[in-house]
Amino acid sequence: MTSIAFRQAQAADLPAIIALLANDVLGQQREDASSPPNPRYVDAFKAILADPNQLLVVATLDDEVIGTLQLSFIPGMARLGAWRGQIEAVRIAEAHRSSGVGQQMFEWAIAQCKARGCDLVQLTTDKARPDAHRFYERLGFVGSHIGYKLML
Repeated sequence: MTSIAFRQAQAADLPAIIALLANDVLGQQREDASSPPNPRYVDAFKAILADPNQLLVVATLDDEVIGTLQLSFIPGMARLGAWRGQIEAVRIAEAHRSSGVGQQMFEWAIAQCKARGCDLVQLTTDKARPDAHRFYERLGFVGSHIGYKLML
């Protein structure tokens, strides 16, 4: 496995993050990889950076961004006031898929959740991503719930 570095995303990483988000069939339909970045991405980045319960992460190899994910730390009343770590917007550069980078990224993210006192880690994944489903199941995630979304 390749040794990957993980860090909080910086504004200079936005084009690479957006490109990763747009680099699949679903992302091509809902992301805008034009340059300069759509101002909505810039606003979202600023909001994430300002919120201590949000962490936008990049995985780098030799200073190249090859992966990204967003971690949200969510307080809750259920499960005796448990904190949850929510992992979203996971993407790995096409050239690095199936190389162990995703597993390293999740191990790092789960460690961050443990360090923040989370009692569980959860994620959502689109039904159209069967490869991702198999990957998450290999990591020990269980498809225990059905999720619903309402687009506004």
